[in-house]
This record gives sequence, C-alpha cells and structure tokens, in this order.
Amino acid sequence: MTAPTALASAKTAPTSAKQSPRALLRSHLACARMEFRAALTYRTAYLSSFAMMLLQIWLLTVVWKALYDGRAEVDGLSLTTMTAYATLTTLQYQLVSPWRSSPIDQRVREGKVAVDLLRPVGFPGQMLSGQLGWASAAVPVLLVALPFALIIGAGRAPASAAAGFAYPVALIGALLVNQLLGLLLGMVSFWTLEVSGAFMAYRFVAQFFSGALVPLWFMPGPIRAAAEWLPFQATAYTPAAVYLGQVEGLAIVIALGVQLAWIGALGALSAFVWSRARRRVMSQGG
Repeated sequence: MTAPTALASAKTAPTSAKQSPRALLRSHLACARMEFRAALTYRTAYLSSFAMMLLQIWLLTVVWKALYDGRAEVDGLSLTTMTAYATLTTLQYQLVSPWRSSPIDQRVREGKVAVDLLRPVGFPGQMLSGQLGWASAAVPVLLVALPFALIIGAGRAPASAAAGFAYPVALIGALLVNQLLGLLLGMVSFWTLEVSGAFMAYRFVAQFFSGALVPLWFMPGPIRAAAEWLPFQATAYTPAAVYLGQVEGLAIVIALGVQLAWIGALGALSAFVWSRARRRVMSQGG
C-alpha cells in the first residue's frame, strides 16, 4: 500500500538543503554513529567474519606459494609482492566491503522508509552515512587482527613516499565507490523487496573483478579488460597497486582520477534511481 500521507509530510518537512552545512554534517554523523553502535552489537558475526578473513589470507598465501613453486619471480613479480598483495587486499576489503552492504532492504520490508522521509536528512544521505558508520566499526577489530594477518601472510612498507601519501586517498576512494555500489544495490529492494540473493551474487562478482582474489595483472586479456571497465577494480586493486608500487608516477594520478570519476557517476546514478524509487515507498509494517 502506498504511503501518500508520509510522502506529503515529507514534502513539508525540513530538507537537507535548508540546513546549514554544520547542522547537515551533524545529522550525517548522527546517522553514522547509530549504525556504528548497531554494528558493534553483532559481535559473533564480526568475530566470525574476521576469522574467515584470516583463513582467506592463509589460503591465498598457500596458493601463491604453490603456484610460484620455488621460483623467486613470475612475470617480474616476486612471491613476497604477491603475498603482501593478498594480505593487503583481504584486510582492506574487510573495511571497504563489510558483510552487511546496506540496511535499505530491511527498512523497506518493515515499512520504515516512510519515517525516514520525514527526517531532515535526505534518505540516500542517511543510508550512505549509516553504511559508512557500519563499515567504520571494522577498524578496531582490524587493528587487533593486523598482527595475526601479518604473521599468516606478509606485509611491507609502501613502495615509495608518493605511494605512502596516495594510498590513504585511494583507500578512501575505494570505500566511497563500494558504499555507493551498496547504496544502489539496496535501492533495488524498492522493486524486489528482497536483495539477499542478489547481494550474494554481487559479492562474488565484485570480489573477483575487484582484484581482491587475483590481481588484474594476472588476469587473461579479455577478463582484465572487463575488470578495468568495471568500477570494482577501484575498490581493491587500485589502492593495493598504488601501495605496492605497481602503479607509479602519473599513473597514480590517473588511477585516483578514475576512482573520482566512478564516485561522480555512481553518485549521479544513485540520485536518479532514488528519484524513481521514492515513488514506490510502501508501508508494510504495523
């Protein structure tokens, strides 16, 4: 059943455009804090996900050692570079791609979207801030898991000073690209109500084409070309390649520019999808 009353009230409610920048920032931070605290209540899920993360680092390290078969280098890439890449991408992917992508489908099923529309922050902004808050809950556990990950896998310093400065920027870009993709996937629930199956398929495709499992430089030509044209490589391969010196000089600027372009494109697409999705707001709760 459509919720015309809620939509009518939303039109007269204060919007994010009428707020001062400081008030708007406080509102978004409040959304992020709520999801941060909510994420910390799922201790069992977080502990199991980090146990799986350490297992994945160990398995990837074992696989790459077996593939190198005692050779120091393959295609000019050393085994230490590959194990460091596997460790780094697995750690950062846990941050940029948490086990819960977006709360939108749950809020649609429970009919809470109509309430969200009454808030002074736009719905996509609420959800994106909440997603970022949820993802940030991984930071404390990542810090605890880091020593174990380095023991199981391998770590190394940034390849250069430029790589050290560019890596945090690339990591933030990776986080934003991935969260915008999660926002888009969540808004599909306005048409389907349920996205858990789609999310499982999406996570597999995204993890593969992001280079989190196999770096792009080892992918066959057509698959690598597809990966380079998709946004997923900006979420794992780009920051790791920058950190390890596989992308250097002007190529770093180009890689960061590609991330920025994807952020702009996905942001515009999210706004367009939301303009259509808001017409389908439904009240399914009691």
